[in-house]
Amino acid sequence: MRFGKKGWFGAAGLAVATVVAWWAWLGHDRTYQVDANGNRQGPYTTAQVAFCVLTIAVLLAVAVRFADVHPLLAVGATTVGFTAAWTVDAAIKDQSGLFVIGGLLVLVVTAVGSAVVAFLADLTRGGKAFTR
Repeated sequence: MRFGKKGWFGAAGLAVATVVAWWAWLGHDRTYQVDANGNRQGPYTTAQVAFCVLTIAVLLAVAVRFADVHPLLAVGATTVGFTAAWTVDAAIKDQSGLFVIGGLLVLVVTAVGSAVVAFLADLTRGGKAFTR
């Protein structure tokens, strides 16, 4: 399997766009919410996470479907970009070291979710997915 320059540049752009999406939706938020029972929740709301996931899924689908980024490159770029952004931010804020476990969970979930989106986007190109 060979990836052309266009694919590598597209994957690099997708990784940067993923980090920007993470920062836009989640990265700058440090505010915790207090519910009616006095419990602190956050710093992210459900809507923030949902819109972040939706934004990244759209970026990934567009990269695979229209920018001719190979699905495997797109999955790697999205996974590495999001996981790196989340883990660096968590490492700065966490004193306990538990961010490592969170980072691994983010890595796995992002990889699986990205693979599903890339597979579906590649299917829309016609033929069999992941075979180009």
